[in-house]
Amino acid sequence: MEQPIKILIVEDNVIIADDMQSMLEEIGYEIVDNVIVYEQAIEVLKTKQVDLVLIDIILASDKTGIDLGKHIREKYNIPFIFVTSNSDRATVENAKTVKPNGYLVKPFEQQDLYTSIEIALSSFNYNEKGSENNNAPVEEVPDDKLVSNSVLKDSIFVKKQHLYYRIQFGDIQFIKADNVYLEVNTVDKKFLVRSPLKDYLEKLPSNKFYRAHKSYIVNVDHIEAINSKDILINNNLIPISKEFKEFIISAMNS
Repeated sequence: MEQPIKILIVEDNVIIADDMQSMLEEIGYEIVDNVIVYEQAIEVLKTKQVDLVLIDIILASDKTGIDLGKHIREKYNIPFIFVTSNSDRATVENAKTVKPNGYLVKPFEQQDLYTSIEIALSSFNYNEKGSENNNAPVEEVPDDKLVSNSVLKDSIFVKKQHLYYRIQFGDIQFIKADNVYLEVNTVDKKFLVRSPLKDYLEKLPSNKFYRAHKSYIVNVDHIEAINSKDILINNNLIPISKEFKEFIISAMNS
């Protein structure tokens, strides 16, 4: 199922924090929490699902936003953006040491905030090994079709219209190559991704997703039936290679 991106705000100016929260909720993001110090942020990260963090560099605590950024880099696989009034060279150089996914200078407008988050999510592509993937631009496609994606440990971010959503790996049934796009099928939805099939397979859990055919990746948990040439997933007949048929039959008999 799709879920809105969950954002943690770490900002010690309550007025600015509330303003940011209003801007984000108006766009459609979900605010997990709105905290003012490093220690509160650490606790939220431990106990709640967070997809992205907005961090003021100067906080109402001994530890700064840069300390928090370092902690996130070491402990979590999520993007964060520095939101600060300081754009001097020393601050920027210090901030760069923890590799933020964005740097937004106050004051800013709603569109600035939205753009920073979009870019951070779009460029934050990690495969299972945790290495950064290619961040090539993606061509727009209309309406409810997926145009960009990012991977976390248990799910993938997909862009539908103007927001990124999280889709659990388990909800993906099969993926079909369609010219330069991939058709990602869940139980009740279909999205498009611009990616080679081989590259996309590398982003998915290797114990669940397999190349069943030169044009298909399937989630083995969703296979309902099999014959000599096809498998059935959610009323879709999907062709399979000889090697995949032998693999599935062997797995079923083991």
